Amino acid sequence: MPPSTTKPTRIAVLADSDTRWKWGALTASRIAPGPSMEAGPQGETQVAHALDGFLLRGRATPTPRQLAEVGVHADSLREVTAVEFLRAMAQESYDVLVLSLVGGGVQAMLHGLAHVWEGREKRPVVVTGYVGVVYEKLADGLLLRHGADLVLANSRQDAERFRAVFDGVGADSSAVTEVALPFLGGAKYTGGPDTSAQDRPYTVVFAAQPSVPDSRKDRTYLLDRLVQHARLHPEREVLLKLRSKPGEHTTHIEELPYQKLAQRHGELPPNFQLVYGNMGEVLDRTDLLVTVSSTAALESLHRRIPTVVLTDLGVREVLGNHHFVGSGCLASWDQLDAGHRPEPDADWVDRQGVAAGGSSSGAGSYETAFDAARERITKLLGRPGGLPPLTPYYTPATAPGYLPGILARHHLGPDGSPLPGAPAHDKEPGPVRQIVRRAARGAYRHGVQRVAPVIRRMGEL
Repeated sequence: MPPSTTKPTRIAVLADSDTRWKWGALTASRIAPGPSMEAGPQGETQVAHALDGFLLRGRATPTPRQLAEVGVHADSLREVTAVEFLRAMAQESYDVLVLSLVGGGVQAMLHGLAHVWEGREKRPVVVTGYVGVVYEKLADGLLLRHGADLVLANSRQDAERFRAVFDGVGADSSAVTEVALPFLGGAKYTGGPDTSAQDRPYTVVFAAQPSVPDSRKDRTYLLDRLVQHARLHPEREVLLKLRSKPGEHTTHIEELPYQKLAQRHGELPPNFQLVYGNMGEVLDRTDLLVTVSSTAALESLHRRIPTVVLTDLGVREVLGNHHFVGSGCLASWDQLDAGHRPEPDADWVDRQGVAAGGSSSGAGSYETAFDAARERITKLLGRPGGLPPLTPYYTPATAPGYLPGILARHHLGPDGSPLPGAPAHDKEPGPVRQIVRRAARGAYRHGVQRVAPVIRRMGEL
């Protein structure tokens, strides 16, 4: 078979943490126009798009270990400041740009890109969205993302909420595009109430979160109950799935890592274990997934794995578990210790974009969840005369007391241009600068995880 002459779609992804890199890179592969794979000259498969990754330098810049755990391949991957990234976007030509950042970062990049692309005949289609469940700061985070060509919603429910917010402030809501979480997948669960899906012990996994809950008391309570469950059920394997190792950061700051709490816990039962690794691989051996409000619950539900969202600390917005009201998954450790097996509500699950087509509505399927986004991007790329300038809702006129501070945090002025003295270098930093940077990052993490909790406890005396 002769090689394809189709020019690969060039995609750039800018991310500020390991989880956002995972979301951005996987989303990019799913929304790339045309087939995601094509046959090579010898019958082998070739990726029909080229992916360049950019990691925004900051407190949560992923380590090599975290990147390896995510397991997403890029043709190139480098760490940049905001100004360095904007310079690259002014010099390079891409078809699609995915901004996988916190809301403030997205807003800053939209204004910075509008500045560097001013007067440019052609620009990429700009895409953004959320890495998981949107349970807090809906209006704030969403309006900071306004201005992208596509604002991806991971479910029908999110798409409706997003459009309502944009319409409610008089902003254009046409960018909102319904998709699904890009990392769902895996084999459907086939185990029974008390039997594993494979020839192994029944396995309970607690998916920990870096910042939920955030107090030592609550995190110690959850660890105690998990250990207690292991002792009550010695025939089960009980796993504490951790997001990062001490000293690493992910999307949220983790001041009290469970690893350190476990070290002080005393003797742990032999069927209790701390694990890392890709969440999908951990779910391959999971018979019951337990969490407070982690996006892992949606991954688990998609595979029909019994899933529990804990109510022990209350059903509260600050915990994010209020998002699961109506899911059929809310339960307490007391119920789990007694053998409770949750039954998710099919209509609720369907509205969340997981296990699609499993409800009575018969709506859609996961395989087609990204078709609308892909078709929209193809249409925008073929628009005669190119795309119009980026026009975020927030401007120096609509938010004069808010926007300048957001831009300044990324060393950008009110018009999106770099501020004097902004950190940007044409060359990679030398060995001394790299050592200083690693030391500074380590000092910051030490302060977050060791010094800050001590000061907070002293303040409570």
